[in-house]
Amino acid sequence: MPDPLVSICMPAYNAGKYIGDAVTSILKQSYSNWELIIVNDGSTDDTVQQLEKITDSRIKVFHQENKGQCSAANQAFHLSKGNLIKFMDADDLISSNYIENQVKCLRDETNAIATASWGRFYNDDLNTFKLNDDIIKQDCKPIDWLIQLMDKAQAMMQCALWLIPREVLDRSGLWDESLSLINDFEFFIRVLLCTHEVKFTDDAILYYRSGLDNSLSRLKSREGVESAFNSINKGTSYMLGYENSHRVKKAAANSLQSFVYTFYPYQKDLTSIAEKRIRDLGGSTIPFPAGGYTKILRDILGWKLTKGIKALTGYQ
Repeated sequence: MPDPLVSICMPAYNAGKYIGDAVTSILKQSYSNWELIIVNDGSTDDTVQQLEKITDSRIKVFHQENKGQCSAANQAFHLSKGNLIKFMDADDLISSNYIENQVKCLRDETNAIATASWGRFYNDDLNTFKLNDDIIKQDCKPIDWLIQLMDKAQAMMQCALWLIPREVLDRSGLWDESLSLINDFEFFIRVLLCTHEVKFTDDAILYYRSGLDNSLSRLKSREGVESAFNSINKGTSYMLGYENSHRVKKAAANSLQSFVYTFYPYQKDLTSIAEKRIRDLGGSTIPFPAGGYTKILRDILGWKLTKGIKALTGYQ
């Protein structure tokens, strides 16, 4: 049988500094039967100029007015033709054998989803890359995978981790365009729960770019906090609808507790709603993450007063 076509769907907004590297990591893939659909979401930097440098016929570029990442990802999917789909951010990188090994991992499966290893690098320096220690390196049922990942914190759902059969997306639906911050949490829980298995791919690594300088403003924005809360609330509700058990309630409470730890004291009404839901679910088991002086302050003053002081002083 011929190798299946893999469609890589890449929304891009003001990604001029990074998109060349992201595209290069795809061009270097050992697997050749792919198409890359880039949707420029109304960028105002030099993204368009960087995209004009692309000459590979497998890469198709489209432009739209700024409508958000989810809209651009959905548009890329609608323009794609492959039976296997990968969503990928315009600032991340993948190892050269990534797609080949994920295709082999799925084989002819249409009711499973492939995942991989990942780690972070900071300040655009790959020498800072460190592989994540909490990777689940086994095949398992989606609900088991989610619960295991949420045991200590809110699950990370980076786009490029996954290779998804088109049939799964036909069942799950696409990205929720009402969401912005943490939109992948809701989306991938919904997608995962429409499959029968999560399959781990050996020797495939996602290099996740971290340390970008726009995170604090997003934490303070009402729209960002509302999106984060709604995404976590929806995603955990899907899990509870799938299995209303003690272990799922604990996982849901832990994800909400991570939201509270991250976003308090910004928009306290939403963190208060989250805290009530945590109590209704039976409580969370994850402690406030702290080290150094923050840990000392937390032990003396409690985590809320500690975060309040840090917010007032601008220290994050």
